[in-house]
Amino acid sequence: MKDNFSSVSDSYAKFRPNYPPAIFDFLYPLLHNKACAWDCGTGNGQLAAELAKDFIQVYATDISQSQLDHAKQAENIHYSLQPAERTNFEASTFDLITVAQAVHWFDFDQFYAEVRRVSKPNGLIALLGYELIHITPEVDKVVRHFYKEIIGEFWDPERRYLEQKYQTIPFPFRELETPEIYNIKLWHFETLIGYLKTWSAVQHFITAKGFDPVDVIEAELREAWGTAEVRKVSFPILFRVGRVN
Repeated sequence: MKDNFSSVSDSYAKFRPNYPPAIFDFLYPLLHNKACAWDCGTGNGQLAAELAKDFIQVYATDISQSQLDHAKQAENIHYSLQPAERTNFEASTFDLITVAQAVHWFDFDQFYAEVRRVSKPNGLIALLGYELIHITPEVDKVVRHFYKEIIGEFWDPERRYLEQKYQTIPFPFRELETPEIYNIKLWHFETLIGYLKTWSAVQHFITAKGFDPVDVIEAELREAWGTAEVRKVSFPILFRVGRVN
């Protein structure tokens, strides 16, 4: 598992989007119990905090201590520094295992073996992610040019799994059909800038070139944004769910 986000953990906590209620509306009726959940690759605990509203106990793991230091807190969330592929959890512990915007960084075979070990019989695994944002055609054009042409060579190879909507990753579970879900936010322009600065390819670009590429496109992006104080931002959600037998 790679750690690309420790250096921007404070910004990640501030600017990365949470997940919409429709996800939980779909998942929860499928569960036999809501006693114990594992949020793997939790980052700043966005998903763990949502799970904690309904589960008795939530265990959330990450390999970035910096991310965990900025994580959302609740009495029933237990954070720990552990890799996805090897944990200290007891066998047959979890009713639900979630991975949000992180599974593409894992060693699939080792992680899925761990999922089978720690899941309760017929437990659920849910893989979540999100595609490129949609705002307006003008803004989208600038963002996509930035994504492909300016920082394109700095994306990790694993990014392709998101571009392929998680459909090309192994998923050796009994898969359930999932609904089409969009995460809709209202953002100020500054939120968009902050979000772009959390991209892993931006951090790789800064390391290689010594300057922030977001600063280069900010004026063009502001012109494309126009005079609106806030704009609707749509994140198409990637969503795969399976039974762990």
